[in-house]
Amino acid sequence: MFPLQPCNPQFLLSDCTMAEGGGSESGSGSGTEPDPEPVPDQIPTPLTDTQKQRIRLLLKAPLRRGDEWFLVDCRWFKQWKKYVGFDSWDMYNVGELSVYPGPIDNSGLFLGPENPTLRDNLIDELDYVLMPSEAWCTLVEWYGCLEGQHPIVRKVVEYGMFVKHCKVEVYLLELNLCENDNMENVVTRHFSKADTIDTIEKEMKSLFDIPTEMETRLWNKYMSNTYEQLNKMDSTVQDAGLFQGQVLVIERQNADGTWPRQDKHSKSSTIPSRSFCSSPKFSNSSATISSTVTNGNSSMNSGYTLNNSTSDSRLGGYSYSPSYNYQEPQSQPGLCGLSNLGNTCFMNSALQCLSNASPLTEYFLNDQYVAEINRENPLGMRGEIAETYADLVKQMWLSRSSFIAPRSFKTQVGRFAPQFSGYQQQDSQELLAFLLDGLHEDLNRVKKKPYLALRDAEGRPDEIVAKEAWANHRLRNNSIIVDIFHGLFKSTLVCPECAKVSVTFDPFCYLTLPLPMKKDRTMDLLLVRADPQTRAMQYKVVVPKLGTVGDLCGALSAVSGIPTANMVVADVYSHRFHKIYRLEDGLINILEKDDIFVYEVEEENAENINLPVYFRERHTKHTGGSMGTMLFGQPLIITVPRQNLTVDLLYEKVLERIGRYVKQLQGLASVGKTPSSSSSSSGSSGSSSGQAMTKADPGLCCSPPSEGPCSSSGCSNGTVQIHGQRSGIRSGPNGMYEGEVEAMDHQVNSELEDSQSDGSVGEDVDSQDLENGPTVSTLKFSTKSGSTRGKLFTFNMVNSYGTANIGPLPCDGNVLKLNTHSTVAMDWDWEVKKLCFDDQEAEAFERHDSMQQQKKKSTVALRECIKLFTTMETLGEHDPWYCPTCKKHQQATKKFDLWTLPHILVVHLKRFSYNRCWRDKLDTVVDFPIRNLNMSEFVCDPRAGPYVYDLIAVSNHYGGMGGGHYTAYGKNKSDEKWHYFDDSSVFPATEDQIVTKAAYVLFYQRRDGDGRSSRSSSSSLGDTSETGDDNMDTN
Repeated sequence: MFPLQPCNPQFLLSDCTMAEGGGSESGSGSGTEPDPEPVPDQIPTPLTDTQKQRIRLLLKAPLRRGDEWFLVDCRWFKQWKKYVGFDSWDMYNVGELSVYPGPIDNSGLFLGPENPTLRDNLIDELDYVLMPSEAWCTLVEWYGCLEGQHPIVRKVVEYGMFVKHCKVEVYLLELNLCENDNMENVVTRHFSKADTIDTIEKEMKSLFDIPTEMETRLWNKYMSNTYEQLNKMDSTVQDAGLFQGQVLVIERQNADGTWPRQDKHSKSSTIPSRSFCSSPKFSNSSATISSTVTNGNSSMNSGYTLNNSTSDSRLGGYSYSPSYNYQEPQSQPGLCGLSNLGNTCFMNSALQCLSNASPLTEYFLNDQYVAEINRENPLGMRGEIAETYADLVKQMWLSRSSFIAPRSFKTQVGRFAPQFSGYQQQDSQELLAFLLDGLHEDLNRVKKKPYLALRDAEGRPDEIVAKEAWANHRLRNNSIIVDIFHGLFKSTLVCPECAKVSVTFDPFCYLTLPLPMKKDRTMDLLLVRADPQTRAMQYKVVVPKLGTVGDLCGALSAVSGIPTANMVVADVYSHRFHKIYRLEDGLINILEKDDIFVYEVEEENAENINLPVYFRERHTKHTGGSMGTMLFGQPLIITVPRQNLTVDLLYEKVLERIGRYVKQLQGLASVGKTPSSSSSSSGSSGSSSGQAMTKADPGLCCSPPSEGPCSSSGCSNGTVQIHGQRSGIRSGPNGMYEGEVEAMDHQVNSELEDSQSDGSVGEDVDSQDLENGPTVSTLKFSTKSGSTRGKLFTFNMVNSYGTANIGPLPCDGNVLKLNTHSTVAMDWDWEVKKLCFDDQEAEAFERHDSMQQQKKKSTVALRECIKLFTTMETLGEHDPWYCPTCKKHQQATKKFDLWTLPHILVVHLKRFSYNRCWRDKLDTVVDFPIRNLNMSEFVCDPRAGPYVYDLIAVSNHYGGMGGGHYTAYGKNKSDEKWHYFDDSSVFPATEDQIVTKAAYVLFYQRRDGDGRSSRSSSSSLGDTSETGDDNMDTN
């Protein structure tokens, strides 16, 4: 076996200070970073165990405000972990060069090779890992970064006012900046939420060539005629509530001390600035909830005020001036849209649903909440969430605006729940859960919660235990939220060993219903046939959701006719194999976004192996003039013999395999033929440059050193002549391309005449071919050894990612001894690739009929989901129940039943499923009734009255995991008509539009005793005595 010489990485950085600048995605600056300089080979890379221990220690660094952390592509990091044996369960390839990760490659995190912007909806630990600065610098010192890539550096920012919470700000905020005098010239820049308004102003002065000493003002621009001044310069972007895509306008002061916008008040609308008590109009003692808008000579006022001495401190120092809509008034209350503040559609959807829960809305509109605010509750938020929500409800129902911007509400929610403080997409149900809990604690009528000991049923009748549980719950929790939204579960646990039965009754605020899981999934894949003349074909196969790669191969075999034993399945990512799967690997590890290739090969045995082969293009580096390589195309897996394999045989097999997309070269002959035979062969073939090469024509025409002009001293250095272009590719001692690319002479016509005159080109060259450009007539290569004969490409042994060379394959004719861990790259000179390689045909594929099959729409009834929820299940091994009789944890059976249901029933359809390797959204259509949802059959309280509900609102989610869009349907209490809420837009809707696969959270309201939907005032909802102690329906 030829020797494998480990090589030190050539891309090491002397230090990582260059990473601190940030590039286009790293901060608000726009500085240019220098290319990393190579470090001499003498710098050793530590042993794998040393690397593992060092990085493991550095990754334990805590998050500290202002620190810089770096993003690393999960795929590269997993490869590194495999190489050093980071995980105890993956120690099979420690230190092997075949899994050497090569330079850090973050290309999968960007939108494209030329676009350094992060892809949307990247998920931590799935797409990227976060790494402290010291860990990043250490890895860069060992491995370097892929050439031309800038590090992705992000700052740690702090969220929350009372509970401080640090996190890395992965996505920077994009702001659109323009000047007041030229608003058509909009410049986009990215800023951190920790940046100040002053930082933005300085950046804008620099962008628009405004002298630093000139007085300027900054404005938020909401609509064509609506502005809000930003005048607290030390406020952060986060505190100012700026959102993604916000337009900021900078205004220069006139020479006479006036401002240009003072002359525009008759034409535009101005929201009162966030003056932070700097203006006499606002003070700490009173926050006026009003917004006067000037449109021409008319004005409009919201019409109500709230006096609160703590308002400024609650709002981070801002005078409270919510944003209103300034368009035409709405026709009736409640039909008010909510502006998207930057990925806040989830919040808007939840708020619209809750707004159409009339008992709660009337409670706030009638100011009943004022007397019940509990500012001393340690579990509450000092009444601030309740007050903020009340303000929002009044804006939506009393202001008669067509839409408003709920910025103050979002700011308050973000202060108490840091997960909602940013501008990344969140879950509407999670926001709803937080809001209902926050409103409950802020409005809890219980000022001091008593201690209550939990008591098991111990064989007592369910009615007594349930009544006791509900009474205990009301002793500690008594609010409008409990009155309207709380019900009671019955939970039954049975020990499998001693048959101990434990019955408890627990309150709930919403009903989370599982959806019947699909047992199958469809997967798209690309089958690469062994026949070199056959294009790849795309298939759609149905496989078990929890199946294996063997199941996938079996399904593909059924439609393609290829035996499973002749398939190799791989995940191809960025021109390389991210993973080559084994048949026993689970399909749960393959995500929808993965590009799965299946290669037809011969079954691996003692006679042959299946060899991964990469395509790489040689190019000159920007620094030093040395040669580098870059992956291109889709890799191959080729069956080669274990014995008697030489470089020449490998070359022939590879060239045969790629013959379909290597262009037929005019006047080209097979290896070993003379120029004259080449001419006659090519002249009779009549093939064009777009046709594929055949096995009879496996290489470029090579003239022996004794023939033609290549025997002269002018070509003795191995110069390749390509139809008038002289490529200065130097041959190594074995005739392999190893060095620099010299400057080319573009003397096409003169060289063409010379080459024709010396007989090296076929004599019947078509004049039309000459007019179409530099069609290759011949490529001659003369080497000192003559063994490689100027082949199209050369071979190198590489790591499994193709990013680091292990060593060249020997060209001395000796037998190669490859193994199942070997990976080879074919390296192309860029000129040869440009002339000979047909990228379009290489990427071309056909679509199988299975791709035309429409996905079957699966529909389930809501009652099926409820039945599934109440089905007995066995607890998993990771969440056992402690049996008090056995004195140990047991995997007991558990069953939920519904005992009482609330006045407003919130049904959460569990569409999103998560586990260690799988994140999925179920797009099953749930058929839920608009009217007459009879829940009585599911309620096990024998004395319960009828539970019949009508739908009043739906929160919709369109899209998949990590992204998408939220909207809502709502039934207005005034006219009993349905409307569709899409952020700031509100449209009429019909009942037949409501049931879709996007339905995520359902709101039902219980009918009253005479069968009518109870859409009445909530004035009596706080009184639970009228129901009596015997009836658990306390609503």
